This record gives sequence, structure tokens and C-alpha cells, in this order.
Amino acid sequence: MDGTAPVPAWACAPGLLAVPGLKAFLPEYQPRLLPGPDVRTVLGWGRRPTTRAGRLWSRVTGLPYVALEDGFLRSVGLGEAGAASLSLIVDDLGTYYDATRPSRLEQTIADAPDWCDAAMRTRTRALIDRIVAAGLSRTNFGGPLDRSILCDGPRVLVVDQTRGDASIRFGMAAPDAFAAMMAAARASHPDAQLIIKRHPAVAAGLKSGCITDADLNGVTLVDTDVRPADLLAEVDAVYTVTSGLGFEALLRGVPVYCFGAPFYSGWGLTRDAVDTGRRGLARDIEAVAAAALIVCSRYVDPVTGRRCEAEQAVTRLIALRDRSERLRGYWAGVGFAPAKRAAVRRLLNAPTARLDYFATPAAAVAAARANDGRLLWWAGKETAGIRNAAAAFRGTTVRMEDGFIRSHGLGSDFVGALSAVLDDQGIYYDPATPSRLETLIQTGRPSVEVLGRATALHRRIVASGLSKYNLTGAPPPDWPTDRERVLVVGQVENDRSILLGCGNVRTNAGLITAARADHPDAFLIWKAHPDVLAGNRPGAVEPSTLQAIDAVADTLDISACLDACDTVVTLTSLTGFEALLRGRRVETHGRPFYAGWGLTEDRLPIPRRSARPGLEALIVAALLDYPLYVTPDGWPCEAEDLVEALVATRARAARPRPGRIGRWTTGLIASLDRAPPPAY
Repeated sequence: MDGTAPVPAWACAPGLLAVPGLKAFLPEYQPRLLPGPDVRTVLGWGRRPTTRAGRLWSRVTGLPYVALEDGFLRSVGLGEAGAASLSLIVDDLGTYYDATRPSRLEQTIADAPDWCDAAMRTRTRALIDRIVAAGLSRTNFGGPLDRSILCDGPRVLVVDQTRGDASIRFGMAAPDAFAAMMAAARASHPDAQLIIKRHPAVAAGLKSGCITDADLNGVTLVDTDVRPADLLAEVDAVYTVTSGLGFEALLRGVPVYCFGAPFYSGWGLTRDAVDTGRRGLARDIEAVAAAALIVCSRYVDPVTGRRCEAEQAVTRLIALRDRSERLRGYWAGVGFAPAKRAAVRRLLNAPTARLDYFATPAAAVAAARANDGRLLWWAGKETAGIRNAAAAFRGTTVRMEDGFIRSHGLGSDFVGALSAVLDDQGIYYDPATPSRLETLIQTGRPSVEVLGRATALHRRIVASGLSKYNLTGAPPPDWPTDRERVLVVGQVENDRSILLGCGNVRTNAGLITAARADHPDAFLIWKAHPDVLAGNRPGAVEPSTLQAIDAVADTLDISACLDACDTVVTLTSLTGFEALLRGRRVETHGRPFYAGWGLTEDRLPIPRRSARPGLEALIVAALLDYPLYVTPDGWPCEAEDLVEALVATRARAARPRPGRIGRWTTGLIASLDRAPPPAY
């Protein structure tokens, strides 16, 4: 935008005003529900039947009609199932799939010599290479290819489409285009395995396909949604009418035969059965891809709600796709308090996942077994019944716990978690056996790029003063600088990390005594756990024990306390990890996940932890690879996104902490929360 006011525009297609990020996609327009005398543009979804009134009104009034369509890097999940799109094509000439007349995309490809310079070509080649390496597609929803269906020798992929697909009719395809395509594929590749791929919406049962049953004889039918990249990596040619899968094949260098006129045909890259009569100019894949993916597509980051470039959209899609793959399948949950269930459902939200809660371990195991799924429970509420049921279950078992950047408020005050960890080996606070986090640290070899990401996250956390709960507090006073300042951090004494990870020193009183013994001349500062101060959990220290303390920091900001001390003494508290982030010396009297790696001074040995990762590698495992994150509004996100959201939340005026009745009411409301998480 150049600072001019947005143009009033009639959004003639139902649902257009509800498109997520519409304002960011279309900053130059002011969409409204009804036409009026001040309207200067008509907006609609391509040439769909729902836009007929808008297109007619455009012709009558002489106002421009601007066609909107999803871009070619769309989402993780199907649009038919409600998945929000990250990209939009805005066309003021036509519609990219309408080959009966020029479109803005077609014109841009034709004009490539005027704008596609060396820098743009280099940028596009890098973008193509990244898309191909990551295996991205338009919807990024499919599962892995079952390679047992593949035969030796040449293979040809034939792409089905949905009945009523506008790109078929407007793509100048003949009525018998799909039958002709099948006949040509058989004739040209008599010795090849013909693989027919159904459209994802057909595979999902939402629409019907175009290839008839009579043409299915002697072919391999893929009627489940599989990753296009998996298929394209295994075939020698692709036959299509107008499917976007042909474009994805061109990005990967696979020969493409077209029996309609999709936007990528007619430029010398495909073998075409249809001639539009307009194209015929030789354009390479860099020019076509630059026009389709960079110049003519707009992108909005669904997490930030802001416009972004194609490269940032690819980064987001990869993260969302990888999360969806991590969560793919059925989850049978047991042992979750009602107040946790809505937050857990948000954290496990994925188009490929399904979560059901059960009242008993036996019922959860039966459901997990019946659905070839995973058994899930909250680690901190593990019972003997859950443990025994898990031991008898032959499938995957997963423990869940809060992540290390959790929320703006306490879980005991029913503030929902914005991060969680899933552990299929153990759990991070139980050192008796390796956890998934321990394995990530022990075996991790992060790349330079990932370490750089960890460094940036590290700096942002420290600079913004974030912690696990991000509670507000006063800054510390001017503590003496002529003595070592030792911060002793308290914990909830029935915390499982203490019950499972400590030796003789396992109480707050014992920790204070040990700290004074180890630091007889130090300025000792005591900070109780916020749950203990709130009266929600046990761990209060008798006044007589506090006589060994020089200062009490219960009402002070934990991050500021870490900045003002030299050493932190803890049993197993996450504050020890937060102290490492701030470059403080850390002494542990238990076996927390960050101990035993050469970064802390440990009173209890952990011989199994033999690796010596740097702090950044520890951050990669603990904050990037191990947890899942969501934004406060429930959108799946990355650690960096949650950090920024928490910084923004904490910058607002602090709200008073609720009393017991208020906390009980909040917990009741949380337990009744049935609002679905955002679709993606």
C-alpha cells in the first residue's frame, strides 16, 4: 500500500469476509457484504457459480471484477475440510485456471523477460529447491506412500480430479479428456505401471472423481491421500488434465503431459493436447514458478496475521506439516483432569490427528488398540492403573507434561498451558530411565542453521525476561556486591521431579541448609515456588529455617533475581535451566534434565549422560525439538512465536491474581470448554 485509503469493494462470494487474514491479504480493498453507490470493485472467488451476481453487476456497472483464488502453497489440510489458506492469488484480468481468456498470471509469465532478472531467477531456484527438498505440496495433508504398490520398471502417474472442478471446464478440456488421457498413457507407455492418484477430496470422501471405473482395469489405484512428493519421486512421467500436481511435477523435473490447458502449459515445458492460441512463448521453469509462487501470490502468516514473503510461508508450512506428521494418527487419552482437556486438545490439534478422552485405562487401551493408535496420559497424574495398562499395551505409549515456556500464569490457577512435551520413552524429570529429551540431548547433532536459531531464541528470552510462568513481580533491591549472591529456589515438595530425582536432600528446608553449608559466607537469597506461595501446593518453610537466609525474594520477579545473582542452587527446578540461559553458575542437588551434561555443578552423578553439548545444543533439544507450542488463541506455532506472544501479553497491564473462588470458577469454565481449535 502507498498510504492511500482502501477502495470499497463488494465481496460477492459468500464466506469471503470470513477468510482468515483477509485484511492482510487485501490491504488495498475494504470488503463489504453488500454493493452500494461507493463500491469501486467487485471481489469474488474466481469464476465459481456463487460469483455470478457479482460478475453480472460488474458488467452492468463497468466496475472491475477481481478474482481471488487460493495459491499453490496453500495449507496443511484440505480447504474442503476448513483448513485456512496461507496464500491468495489476486487477479484483475481473469482467473489463472480460465484458459479461455488471459489472466494476470498468464500475462506475468508472458512478460517474464521484463521482470525475471538474474536476482529473481536465483531467488526462485532456491525456493524451488527448498520446496522439493521439503516435499511440500499444495495441501500437505497426505500420508506416506505404501511402496509395496510399486512395480519394477517404468511408472506413469495419471492424475484424477474432482467432478465439477472449474479448472477442467475453463481449462478447455474436451468432454472425453480423462478417457483420452487414459488411452494416451496406455498407448505411449505400454510396459509401464500406470498409477492413478485420486484427488485428496475424493480420497476423503468429500467429492467424486472424473476417471470412470471402466478405465481402472489394469492400473494401480491410489485412493487414499498420499504425499505428492512421494509419488512424484517414483514416477517417470505425469499425465494430467489441468491438475496443479502437474506444476509440482515440473518443479521436480518430471515430464508432464496435459490434456487441458492449466496455467503452466503452453510455455514449452509440457506436452500439450490443447492449444489456447495465445501462449506459445518459451519460458523455463524458473520464470513460470517465479510468476506463480512469488509475483502473483500473496502470503499471510496465520500465526502473526501479517503479510509475508513466499520463503517465510514455506518455513511456516514446513513447521506445520512436520507438526502434523508428528501428531498423525489416533490418540487415546486417560488421566487428564477436566480443566486440562481443552488445553491439551489445542496442543494436539492437527488435521491428521484425532484425540478421545477416556475415564479408565482399560477403555483407553481398548480404543488405542482398535484404532492402531497411541495411549496418552498426563505424566504428573500417573497411577498404578495407568502404569499397568501401559505395560500391557503393545502399541506406543506417550506421557505428556507442561513445556518449559508454559504460559502467563500458574497451572494451579487453571491457566491453560501453551506448550507441552510428548515423551514416548519416559519423562524428562524421571532420571531412572532415559527420556525422549535425554535422547535428543545425548544423540543430537544440530546443524549450524538450527544452532543459530537457538542462539536467537536464547537472546530473545533473556532480553525479554521470560520464564516458565511469566508472573509479574517487583525488581530486587540492591543486594550486596562484596559477597557471592546465591539464589536458592524452592519447589513444590511433592513434585515428581523431587520424588523421582533427588537423594537425601529433597525438601526446601534441606536445600536451604545445604546451600548455607556450601556457601557459608555468601549472601543467601530464598525464593519460594509460586504454587506454594499461592497456597495451592505443599513446600512452605518454617521461620526457624529461614534464619539461615539473608533475603527473601518471594514477591520479586524471577528473571530479575537471576540477573542479580551469581549462583543458583536448586533441587530440580526449571529455574536452574533459566539460570544457565543467563550465564549463571548452577548447582543441582537432584537430577534435572539439564544436569549431567557438564554445564552444571551436580551433587548427584548421572553416568548415563556422557555427551557434552554446548548450551545452544541443549536449547535446541529442550525448547525447539521436544515441545509443542500454541499461541494464546490456539494456533499451532513455534517457540519464537510463543515468546513474542508472551512478551506482548506481559506488556499489558497486570491483572490481579484470582482468589480461591475465582480460581475454582475458572477451572470449572475450562472443564466445560468445547470450542474447537483452529483448523489448519
